[in-house]
Amino acid sequence: MATCNFLPNALCSFPAISDASIREARKVIDEGFKSLVREYTGFIDTIVQPLQWFLNFLERLFTNSPWIIVLAVILTIVYLGSRSIRITIGTALGMSFIGFIGLWNDAMITLAITTVATLISIIVGIPIGILMARSDRAQASVNPVLDVMQTLPSFVYLIPVVMIFGIGKVPGLIAVVIYAVPPMIRLTNLGIRLVDKEVLEAADAFGSSPSQKLKNVQMPLALPTIMAGINQTIMMSLAMVVVASMVGVGGLGRNTLQAINNQFFTFGIMNGFALVAIAIIFDRTSQAFGKRLQKHSEVVHG
Repeated sequence: MATCNFLPNALCSFPAISDASIREARKVIDEGFKSLVREYTGFIDTIVQPLQWFLNFLERLFTNSPWIIVLAVILTIVYLGSRSIRITIGTALGMSFIGFIGLWNDAMITLAITTVATLISIIVGIPIGILMARSDRAQASVNPVLDVMQTLPSFVYLIPVVMIFGIGKVPGLIAVVIYAVPPMIRLTNLGIRLVDKEVLEAADAFGSSPSQKLKNVQMPLALPTIMAGINQTIMMSLAMVVVASMVGVGGLGRNTLQAINNQFFTFGIMNGFALVAIAIIFDRTSQAFGKRLQKHSEVVHG
């Protein structure tokens, strides 16, 4: 640039650390991380083993059960959650479409992974969200972590997950949970914080303890918002399935990745539509259930 002809070199090019120093620092960090992982490999395997068993059990249950029974259970859950014949019929058509194009087993594997990831996100996310709602200091500490989890590219945090847990279903599941849990935490925190102060004052006037107030007042009133968090967690779990297939997760995500690698247009579109169908079923059912909860809450507390 012409301007740099009249300026010192230090102002024209940013004073960066030397490549040798960066390489040395990276080597020290990488070797330290690898040695730490090697030292605690047995402990890590012991911790994740129950998760592996549960995921394998659910996959076998979904894939080995007769399809008509699985479909009947899915339709029953959808109807009980939504109380909508239209959504139930749409679910039947969507799942039938998946079966007709030969993707039933892969869809069941994806369904198992999404179910486990959602359950873990709920178990982890709700207590953290409650803690954030009850403590401004906890909220200030956790929010930056959630920001990093939501903005860091998923391919980046696959690296430490694979280094710690290796290649397989559990590392992929953990990557899905890391990606999907932030909305569960945020919306639990938001739902509890949005509870009307007058309602809380009335609970205090009746002598409710903090735990009673949380259980009987805040959680029921925050339930619609928490349901929205569950909805977003499910959607993000399904969105992450394709990326997680890079580290050994099977199902529709692996098929989609194979279609991308081999440029199989039709195969990729079919798997994409199957994922979309499952996402729409989850979305419509959870939204309908959340609206029912909201109406019930308004009737009880209105």
